[in-house]
Amino acid sequence: MNHPFGWWNIETSNPANVEHMLKTQFPIYQKGPYQKSILKDLLGNGIFNVDGEMWKSQRQIASYEFNTKSPRNFVETVVDTEPFREWHIQYILKRFAFDNICKIAFGYDPEYLSPALPQAKFAVAFEDAAMISSARAKSLSSILWKIRRFLNIGSEKRLKEAVVEIRGFANSIARQKEQKMFQNSQELCSAESDDLLSRFLKSGHSDEKFVTDIVISFILAGRDTTSAALTWLFWLLHKNKHVEDEILREISKGRGKHKNKTEHVSVFDQVKEMVYTNAAVCESMRLYPPVPVDVKEAAANDLLPDGTPVKKGMWVGYIPYVMGRMESIWGPNWAEYKPERWLEAEDADNSGKGKWKFVTKDPYSYPVFQAGPRVCLGKEMALLQMKRVVSCILERFRVVPAVEEGFEPVFVPHLTSEMQGGFPVRIEERTV
Repeated sequence: MNHPFGWWNIETSNPANVEHMLKTQFPIYQKGPYQKSILKDLLGNGIFNVDGEMWKSQRQIASYEFNTKSPRNFVETVVDTEPFREWHIQYILKRFAFDNICKIAFGYDPEYLSPALPQAKFAVAFEDAAMISSARAKSLSSILWKIRRFLNIGSEKRLKEAVVEIRGFANSIARQKEQKMFQNSQELCSAESDDLLSRFLKSGHSDEKFVTDIVISFILAGRDTTSAALTWLFWLLHKNKHVEDEILREISKGRGKHKNKTEHVSVFDQVKEMVYTNAAVCESMRLYPPVPVDVKEAAANDLLPDGTPVKKGMWVGYIPYVMGRMESIWGPNWAEYKPERWLEAEDADNSGKGKWKFVTKDPYSYPVFQAGPRVCLGKEMALLQMKRVVSCILERFRVVPAVEEGFEPVFVPHLTSEMQGGFPVRIEERTV
């Protein structure tokens, strides 16, 4: 694509090109200085806005938080403790995800989803900052937003005010954690302090701005992505009742399987067994990915596998939203919401009934969680969280869109995607 002022960029939907960018030539395709400048005010030097050694060290520390113990703890002690109410479901799910990520990553419960649904200036500021930062990225030239930032007017003035609010909130979380660890040295060895923020502080990262950047980055990752995915999932389940019915059968089957067992069966184990629901979640994200586009900047001249030349400084992007709708990848029925495309039937079990087996797709054809060295560390946690939320809600309630007949939602691609205007629903208790 040829833009004004001699600026070129490349957009690709070729899985071979995506693998080349995310794995084969990973060192060449970076965030780059311009993208960093776009998100610098919001994300600073957090893990999602850096390259090289700074990225590597943050990822290494963060990886310990996503071991096999943490997902189990996340599902059983974090996800299962949050209440739900009837409201705009996208709005509620963002609150739910915000509480979740704060508890698992920072050991802090903001109680944003308490029954009173308290207003939070931080949440409003975060929405505004993400939207304005995304608009920067879509601008054909950085000149206008840099002028507005210099003059402190318009959207850039709002961004500055929002960032002050966000950083104040994130900094208060970091300070509370530091004070708690200082007051009781035993805290350093306790299970209670075994969260992401504690790991960073114990690793020697005590710079206030850096720790604040970490907090903001993981709030962005944990709050907006899963809430976006679940919002679209509930819409698709409404449009495809047979899929909802199949999920309900899986929930019922799981309950029956463990009903007469004397030993305790953990929530984690029950959720892990939800193969069809896992397929339904992945299929939903194929059509409506939480992160709709990913752009890298070439640090050197290169040649993509399809023969496209890349010059140093060019932006090269792949778009999961487009890739999830390509016939060449998903076949002629790509437009159908079909969880079965992720499943294959296993041999019949002892009861004579067959069961489903989940089939993982090539991550470069389905880069919803990125792939290669930057693959999402929280992938398993996110899938477990979404399956548990779906099972908890659908087992007891019907989620009915409170919209006019013929309503079709609009997909809005910011830093993370969302449904335009929210998603108002009625929550009806199941009677059978």
